[in-house]
Amino acid sequence: MSKRTEEYFTKPPQPYWIASTANTDYPSLDNDIETDVAIVGGGITGILCAYWLSKGRVKTAIIEADRILQGTTGHTTAKITSQHGLIYNKMQKISKEFAQQYADANQTAIKMYESLAKEYNIECDFVLQPAYVFTFEDKYVKDIADEVNTASSLGIVATHLENIPLPFDVKAAIRFDNQAQFHPRKFLLVLAGKITDNGVQIFEQSRIVDLEDNGDTGGYVLTTNKGTKVTAQRVIIASHYPFYNKHGLYFTKIYSERSYVIATRMKEKFPGGMYITAEEPGRSLRSQTSDQGELVFVVGEHHKTGQGEDTVKHYETLVNFAEQNFTVEDIPYRWSTQDCMTLDGLPYVGQFTTNTPNLYVATGYGEWGMTNSMASSMILRDLIVHGKSSWQDVYNPSRETIMASAKNFVVQNLNVADQLVEGKLSFIPRNVEIKSDEGKIIEAEGQRAGVYKDGQGTLHIVNTTCTHMGCEINWNSAEKTWDCPCHGSRFTYEGDIVEGPALKPLDIHNEVNTIEKLIKEDY
Repeated sequence: MSKRTEEYFTKPPQPYWIASTANTDYPSLDNDIETDVAIVGGGITGILCAYWLSKGRVKTAIIEADRILQGTTGHTTAKITSQHGLIYNKMQKISKEFAQQYADANQTAIKMYESLAKEYNIECDFVLQPAYVFTFEDKYVKDIADEVNTASSLGIVATHLENIPLPFDVKAAIRFDNQAQFHPRKFLLVLAGKITDNGVQIFEQSRIVDLEDNGDTGGYVLTTNKGTKVTAQRVIIASHYPFYNKHGLYFTKIYSERSYVIATRMKEKFPGGMYITAEEPGRSLRSQTSDQGELVFVVGEHHKTGQGEDTVKHYETLVNFAEQNFTVEDIPYRWSTQDCMTLDGLPYVGQFTTNTPNLYVATGYGEWGMTNSMASSMILRDLIVHGKSSWQDVYNPSRETIMASAKNFVVQNLNVADQLVEGKLSFIPRNVEIKSDEGKIIEAEGQRAGVYKDGQGTLHIVNTTCTHMGCEINWNSAEKTWDCPCHGSRFTYEGDIVEGPALKPLDIHNEVNTIEKLIKEDY
């Protein structure tokens, strides 16, 4: 890490959204309960689903493994936009009906956030903003022009531009008007209070580890890591990456990507708007008011979870980009986030499979979770209450009309197979030096071990086999976590789950004494 970056990064990563809001303290699920709808996951989708269901007087409970709104929702960039890259022209070539449904769903989501913020007088920094996609490369100029025409035909206010308000010379750009940004936790913490007033039960620190059919009732029984049970007629899996593997094989059609955010204080006044590049490496920018003045989020550097280079370098690259284009005075916050990507780039929302009529899922939002989560919550409300939704076809997890899926299915699952084999066969040194605040994989008595040495010199040693499906984890130096390169599970250096789909923590290595002796003797 460069000396300049070290000056910025004096504190561990922390999202601005979490740092600027109070912690929650909902109870854990210590007794068995019965409910009409059980929602697994207390992120933005879970809270919004519960809101709409409670409006319809449906008895609902949310079961969250950690604290609500601290996972992906607490690590987002919080752009409320229907502009999801250059997606509409590609989608319309395959299905104009799908393109229209997707545009309508996401445009409606923007209006719904604005409406709810006004209805409940929520102070959440909600601001209408234009959203831009821009390019530095000639090959994207036609794509942008085509996107403008298609988006306009779908009812979106889209404009073709040759310049943008940022200090960049661009080849072309597209602007969507009447988009928005906000502080997601300020908005959702208020909404969480509203739904509990309406009878919704919220349980925290209660991880669901099993889901079984409830016999002839058509419902389900969910079991927590504490052994308590939830009996529900319907279940919504809104846990970001689905934890349930018995049907649907979602682990074969979802992969996880990480990206990075630095929240900068700049000398220059940000011109407003939300921005993202059409090409790779992706760069995204937006501003945010704070008690420290205006913050500008610089975002990018995505890679498959557990497969990036030394992850600290991704932060450094964003710092370099910011300093090349602006006068950076400080970087008070930084964090990384994880997105679930689908094979065709569209979310999976609806019945978990065609054979599970009372089990629902919402996942695979890619980098566009704000509008998709609102749209998903409204779709699931309509499916549960009314039996159908006007947007259900484009989001249907069982859709078969996106032709690119088959090729991507092969590519992504070959990658998983390669990671599984490579992790098992890769050479691991027996004798390695481990410095303070460093993690490495070593070999001891013929077994792999993950070793992290904390600032006090204490060793934390785990088994490196992911408890989800047996892949070998890798060290994430930026976040001080062990990350699985196959399906995106992440664990603390002590082995506890950071995010799934894993349901069990990493095992403590059975050669701890040998490893400690080895490292002490050699170093």
